[in-house]
Amino acid sequence: MILIRFRKPHLNPFRILFIFFLPITDKNPYSKIESNRFYFRVRVFLVQVYLVFTTNYFPWLTLIVVFPIAAGSLMFFLPHRGNKVTRGYTIYICVLELLLTTYAFCYHFQLDDPLIQLAEDYKWIDFFDFYWRLGIDGLSLGPILLTGLITTLATVAARPVTRNSRLFHFLMLAMYSGQIGSFSSRDLLLFFIMWELELIPVYLLLSVWGGKKRLYSATKFILYTAGGSVFLLIGVLGIGLYGSNEPILNLETLANQSYPVALEIIFYIGFLIAFAVKSPIIPLHTWLPDTHGEAHYSTCMLLAGILLKMGAYGLVRINMELLPHAHSIFSPWLMIVGTMQIIYAASTSPGQRNLKKRIAYSSVSHMGFIIIGIGSITDTGLNGAILQIISHGFISAALFFLAGTSYDRIRLGYLDEMGGLAIPIPKIFTIFSILSMASLALPGMSGFVAELIVFFGIITSQKYFLMPKILITFVMAIGMILTPIYSLSMSRQMFYGYKLFNAQKSYFFDSGPRELFVLMSILLPVIGIGIYPDFVLSLSVDKVEAILSNFFL
Repeated sequence: MILIRFRKPHLNPFRILFIFFLPITDKNPYSKIESNRFYFRVRVFLVQVYLVFTTNYFPWLTLIVVFPIAAGSLMFFLPHRGNKVTRGYTIYICVLELLLTTYAFCYHFQLDDPLIQLAEDYKWIDFFDFYWRLGIDGLSLGPILLTGLITTLATVAARPVTRNSRLFHFLMLAMYSGQIGSFSSRDLLLFFIMWELELIPVYLLLSVWGGKKRLYSATKFILYTAGGSVFLLIGVLGIGLYGSNEPILNLETLANQSYPVALEIIFYIGFLIAFAVKSPIIPLHTWLPDTHGEAHYSTCMLLAGILLKMGAYGLVRINMELLPHAHSIFSPWLMIVGTMQIIYAASTSPGQRNLKKRIAYSSVSHMGFIIIGIGSITDTGLNGAILQIISHGFISAALFFLAGTSYDRIRLGYLDEMGGLAIPIPKIFTIFSILSMASLALPGMSGFVAELIVFFGIITSQKYFLMPKILITFVMAIGMILTPIYSLSMSRQMFYGYKLFNAQKSYFFDSGPRELFVLMSILLPVIGIGIYPDFVLSLSVDKVEAILSNFFL
């Protein structure tokens, strides 16, 4: 038994006890001494490896960001033995990435610290004075974990994809890296690069594996998002070059910088347009229904579960944190636009014949609650918006997965052609009904808690007078009344009646183990957050207080 003690000036003294059984049967004493020295060196090496992986000095975020796309690049060198090898390799990479992320956050992140943690700062390009800056806080922790879980489940859901499966799964892993990088970037230019990294994969996933109108939808998507990225790049360069010959792109430094009111408003409008396209905020939302209507449902899970949340994250991270005075000016308009979006999308959704387009408009409606929570400028409203980001990410991803699995069985995408599916596929019918209830904010589900907290945030806001708060709350209540109309009518058209049940060859396979695993992996967090929302709110409450301390109401 050997006791090895390490002391480092930047670490607390501690002891690591290793118990090894040394070889004692060697008859040659010189050989025995050499063997013991070898085992001692091996133990020292293992202890050093242990220290690297159990301290905050290991580049965890760099590993988490780079690992998916780097491992995905190796996919093209795998022996071609069918789609099963490619699919299994991708799932293995996603699960390993999720485990690494969970381990790093559980053992190296302090929930009660609102400052940046796991910070990394490396000089990347000397000529541009460009740094690789990564770091996370309570605001980015939830979206990163959501990204890991939804992407892993989307790779499991992509089993029916057989054409060019290597490229398909590589693009999903490339999106994974871009999304994690966007949520963990602490440099504005790096944030823009990660923001752009996921555009090309989405375009290819739409144009190659989409529906009949896939080229139209992919072109519309890239035009909208690339147009928004132009405004994002202008804002990044404007803020970075303001008042200095050398660019200042560090978010911590920019958070303490002040600007003239007119210039801050210009910056705010540029970032708002870029994030409004991605969120989406009306009237820049028209790309979303067409994209969801034509994309494969595994791609829809990534779009609705993660991609839309990047726009809301950008509004909080950049517009609120870096430009607080302009946000205080624009917050009433955000409240008005968010209220209009809830009513408009909830009214438009029942008129959609395509199942996935109807779910897409419901996503637009629920994103209105996030915009209102961001515009309320209260800790309650902003925490409700962050909770709605996580809640809607789970619910929308599950609904699109159910829509896709239903299409795989009946090969019908229009609601007026469906009917009577509750009898041949009762498992899908049951889970679809539960998630529809979660979408319409049934008590006990995550959507109810998130929207209720946003309501409280509006009512307790000190920025607005009583009558505007009552009016906005009343209009939001109308939107919540419209939500059951399109949600329950969607279930009625799909599952009730006798149209497909009485048709010839009406036998369909019900949900299998793969579908049940994906759906239960999403349904359990939805119910868990609805019962105990502090599990998510505790991640961001300190950071929200730090952000709102910059506002002068």
